[in-house]
Amino acid sequence: MKEMDGRLRSPFGVYTAEDADLALGRVFGAGVRPLHLEEAVWEAVLEGWTAQQVARYFKPKTIQANLQAARSLVAFTGRRPWDWHAEDVDRYFAALLGEPRALRPVTVRGYQARLRGLMGYLVDERYPWVAICRQEFGRVPVQLFDDRYGLAHLTGYEGDPRRRPLTVDELEAFFACLDARITRRRGLGRKGELSVWRDQALFKVMFAWGLRRAETASLDIVDFRAHAALPEFGQFAALHVRYGKAMPGGPPRRRTVLTVFDWAVDVVEQYLTEVRPALRPQNAPAVFVTERATRMAPGWITDRFAEVRDEAGLPPELTPHCLRHSYVTHLAELGYADRFIQDQVGHSHAATTAIYLSVSDDFKDRMVRSAIDRQLSAVGGSR
Repeated sequence: MKEMDGRLRSPFGVYTAEDADLALGRVFGAGVRPLHLEEAVWEAVLEGWTAQQVARYFKPKTIQANLQAARSLVAFTGRRPWDWHAEDVDRYFAALLGEPRALRPVTVRGYQARLRGLMGYLVDERYPWVAICRQEFGRVPVQLFDDRYGLAHLTGYEGDPRRRPLTVDELEAFFACLDARITRRRGLGRKGELSVWRDQALFKVMFAWGLRRAETASLDIVDFRAHAALPEFGQFAALHVRYGKAMPGGPPRRRTVLTVFDWAVDVVEQYLTEVRPALRPQNAPAVFVTERATRMAPGWITDRFAEVRDEAGLPPELTPHCLRHSYVTHLAELGYADRFIQDQVGHSHAATTAIYLSVSDDFKDRMVRSAIDRQLSAVGGSR
C-alpha cells in the first residue's frame, strides 16, 4: 500500500499493515531498498533503540550493555529478533547458566531485562518495525521476555552469599584492629598516625550511616546537616547522600540519612576538627582526603578494607559493602521500623532491604523468648 501524503493511515499514531511502504521510506529514505534488507533493518532497529534510550536519559554504559546483550543473542541463534522462538531463548539462557560461564541467576535476570527492553521497543507499533517485518519478512517479532519466559525468582537472595553482615564479634574485631593501628603508629611519624585515624573514621562512617563505597568517597563536609527532630546531634544530625546508586540508565539518587548512633557524631566531629585539618586538605570539599589532599577513591576504600580485614584475621570474602549489610541488621535488632530502614539505605523496594537482613542468633532467641512469654501471659501461664 502506497503512503498518502507521508501520513499514517491509523489515527492513533501506530503503523498498520497499510503503512509498510511509508515505514520503509521513513527508515531508509523514499524509494530506497537496501540490498541486504534483513541486515539493514536489524542495524536500523539498533540505531532506533539507541535513540529511544538516549531520549530516556539512559547512561552510555547502560546503552552499550543493552546493545551487547542484543547482539549476543543474535550471534548465538544466528537469527534476528523477528525469527526468535521460545526455545532459542531457553537454549541461550541455559548456556549462560551452565558451564563454562555458570553465571549467577541474578546476572542472567539482568540479561533478560535488557532483552525485554529491546523486544518491547521492537513490538511497539508506534515504531515502524512490525509493519516492515510483516510485509517484507512475512513474520513479526514477539515479546519473549515477559513473566512467562523469565527466569523464576525462587529465592530471596541470589547474589554472592558471602556478601553478608559482619557478626558482632567480627565487627568488634575489625574496629579493634583499627584502634590498634592508631596505637602502633604513635611515635612513628605524624603523617602515618593521621592516616590511620582517618581510616578509622571512614569505616565507622560507612557503618554508622549505612553507606556504599562510592557514596562514602563522594561525601563533602557540607553533606552533614542539622535536623529539627534531632537537635542533640547538632550539625551531624543528618547526612545528605547526593550520589546514591542510580537506577539503570538514570541519574544518581539522593537521600537523607538520619543519625541513629550518638557515638558516630563524636567520631565525625573529632575527625573533622582534629584529623582532617592536619592532613592539609587545602580547599578540597571532600570529607575523606588522601595524604595528597585529593578525594578518596572507591577502589582505595576496598584495598584499605582488605588490609585491615586480613590484619584482623577475618574471612577473606568480606568486603566494604558488608558494613552496609551490618547497618541494616543493627537497625532491625534495635527495633526500627522496616520502612524507616528502607528509607535510610535508599531502597525502592522492601524486598531489596530484606536481602540485607540477617539478624543474630541472640536476637532471634530473644524475640522467640519474648513471643512465648506474651503467649503464656495471655493464657495465664508463667515461665
